[in-house]
Amino acid sequence: MSTSDLQYIMAPGGTLRGQIDVPGDKSVSHRAIMLGALAEGQTQVSGFLEGKDSLNTLKAFQAMGVDIAHPEPGQLVIEGRGLYGLQAPEAPIDLGNSGTAMRLMSGVLAGQTFDSVLGGDQSLSARPMGRITEPLSAMGAEIQSETNGRPPLRIQGGLQLQGIDYELPMASAQVKSALLLAGLYASGETRVTEPAVTRDHTERMLQGFGYEVRREGLTTALTGGGTLTGTSVHVPSDLSSAAFFIIGASIAQGADITLRRVGLNPTRTGVLDILKLMGGDVEINQRDESGGEPVADITVRSAELRGVEIPESLVSLAIDEFPALFVAAACATGETVLSGAEELRVKESDRIQVMVDALTQLGIAAESRPDGAVIQGGKLQGGVVDSHGDHRVAMAMAMAGLAARESITVLDCANVDTSFPGFATLAQTHGLHLSLRD
Repeated sequence: MSTSDLQYIMAPGGTLRGQIDVPGDKSVSHRAIMLGALAEGQTQVSGFLEGKDSLNTLKAFQAMGVDIAHPEPGQLVIEGRGLYGLQAPEAPIDLGNSGTAMRLMSGVLAGQTFDSVLGGDQSLSARPMGRITEPLSAMGAEIQSETNGRPPLRIQGGLQLQGIDYELPMASAQVKSALLLAGLYASGETRVTEPAVTRDHTERMLQGFGYEVRREGLTTALTGGGTLTGTSVHVPSDLSSAAFFIIGASIAQGADITLRRVGLNPTRTGVLDILKLMGGDVEINQRDESGGEPVADITVRSAELRGVEIPESLVSLAIDEFPALFVAAACATGETVLSGAEELRVKESDRIQVMVDALTQLGIAAESRPDGAVIQGGKLQGGVVDSHGDHRVAMAMAMAGLAARESITVLDCANVDTSFPGFATLAQTHGLHLSLRD
């Protein structure tokens, strides 16, 4: 079999115990490379995520002439070339599975003097990019795509961008970030207003590189023509990766884990707030700050979860964690209702439908809705489920094995390495009855 045929096999039982260090934050890792490359002077990065997605971003900027040393795992030294120092790549840039990289880099490349092409794997090539290309076009960019706005994206260089005042039709940190990055190259002010709060890693990191960003309520603004200055960036542990162990410990008998130095950016902590509403036993200790991002240790123990109606105000703050939260809902007493989460349908998979299908396959009553789902808590049975190549679905269903009566097989798990290299080994080490088949 090829690596795309990698399967996870979870035997029933198991638990989670001990202290766990999950990999660095993927969102912060992407942005550290991008801003370090566009800065004046040297940027040193520690805690960098050694996943396929962020490594593809690293290779992309190396292909545009940026000197990036990688002396040891998790460590980068980036020799910045300034906003206008990138060079034309000799070939189309392959971003693999990363929608984040494609959307953010579209903003960067729209302001360059050279033409470029952004592509990716089969999954990324099926994801709509119109939400990026349309507002960038309003700024003066010229971007060609395939049918229905899908990659590859062909971006024309040498155009003068203009700042715009843009209201996002749906909450998306990736769209916001793409426009702010394009705004670095635009004349005048670029303003982006969100319908709800989304993660603010780009804004925080721009300020960390010395660029003025103005924030008022749900509006973020900057003026083009400034300078980024090289700095040191420490990448905290990824809350989105920690979420699988947080949910796993909540549903497993006798679980007691502590996840160390996890990033607790307030625009990312919806998963913890939702889990607490469900009755989760979550304790936050050792609060600190690292590279402008709050971090802390998170201790989680087994809990009797209850179904809830998830507040829409928390949806954008937990958008990447819903595959794991669907598993929590399946193990809770009563009904869980999710709405206002249309964004989940345009991730690496249609996460609403894929998770509903998987839970239904395991004996849970689950119904998909256009903007969410209704899940009746019950007892997970065994069976075979398809992750559709979605790394977060694969890891969520692996954790479901902790509460299942029989064995669960998850198909198409190779893409877990895009965000969480070493997931299977770490899970096995701390008590999950997981084996691999390829």
